[in-house]
Amino acid sequence: QVQLVESGGGLVQAGGSLRLSCTASGGTFSNYALGWFRQAPEKERHFVASITWSTRTQYYTDSVKGRFTISRDNAKNTVYLQMNSLKPEDTAVYYCAADKYGGGTSHQPDYDSWGPGTQVTVSS
Repeated sequence: QVQLVESGGGLVQAGGSLRLSCTASGGTFSNYALGWFRQAPEKERHFVASITWSTRTQYYTDSVKGRFTISRDNAKNTVYLQMNSLKPEDTAVYYCAADKYGGGTSHQPDYDSWGPGTQVTVSS
């Protein structure tokens, strides 16, 4: 089990870009799938994107397809979320998570480790 910390959040205008990073400590990402989730104020946390261990297959929720890209650098124990063409509805706390089974599902209980989150605010 690993500990995760996100970084890279901030305030941007609609149409802008941010790149989020998530770095592990206390272990490595070997064999783990990695996911990004987000939670808007007073809303439930939802799946955003994931990347598998074995093939680096990427999955995205429909609302971010074509705008967001997830990637991983296993040597740095880091996963990234590149967010382009940001919209006000993307405003949320973004969390990274690690799934030791490596499948990259959108099912939150499948993830074993979670970061504390980083705030992304998109102004109109």
